[in-house]
Amino acid sequence: MKPIVQISLDLTNIDEALETASMALRAGVDWLEAGTPLILAEGLHGVRKMREAFPGIPIVADLKTMDGGYLEAEMMAKAGATHVVVMARAHEETIKCVVQAGKDYGVAVMGDNLGCPDMVAGAKFLEDLGCDFVIHHIGYDERRGIAARGERMPSPLDQLKDVVQAVSVPVQAVGGLSLEQAIATPTYGAPLVVLGAPLTIDADAFKTADGNLEASLRKICEAVHAHGDINV
Repeated sequence: MKPIVQISLDLTNIDEALETASMALRAGVDWLEAGTPLILAEGLHGVRKMREAFPGIPIVADLKTMDGGYLEAEMMAKAGATHVVVMARAHEETIKCVVQAGKDYGVAVMGDNLGCPDMVAGAKFLEDLGCDFVIHHIGYDERRGIAARGERMPSPLDQLKDVVQAVSVPVQAVGGLSLEQAIATPTYGAPLVVLGAPLTIDADAFKTADGNLEASLRKICEAVHAHGDINV
């Protein structure tokens, strides 16, 4: 598949999210993500506003679903999301419910292995239960906590090749990557490149980063798309 650039709108205000999304699409971003902070702040209203503003653009609702899987996926699908996220640490019945809702409402399911004791096994578990994509994810709190203790901060790149080899669905690497690392993830066989905190969003204030973001995003998109087709 061709590499895809997704921007994670980890914002807490729908107006700023819409403004950032417009700029990102002008720069060449392919998918929009209603990040967890935005969903917490704006809920279904935020996703509906995004769908109204950007018809035809894929919208990922980063629900991080742990329970009530069918209802959460159904609600977001009806609001306009095209992708929903369920956690590998959820009960397998919850994952199955999200997958079923995805089939019933035409929504793709992204399984997130954040917090799994065995990240590779977690990714395979998600694929086996029917997830369409795997998010290989080192969490925000985990990274910051480990760094605060003076230890080496973990990176999704540490096991990305192993995760890619373990599954046959497309993989996305998330968590503390530099711009250069994010752009390079397709070379690991992971075609879904996500840009968010701290790449394009101020990770502490959860607002759009300062600077000429549109020009930077355009260069990033050009670099990612230049990778060409990725075998998955």
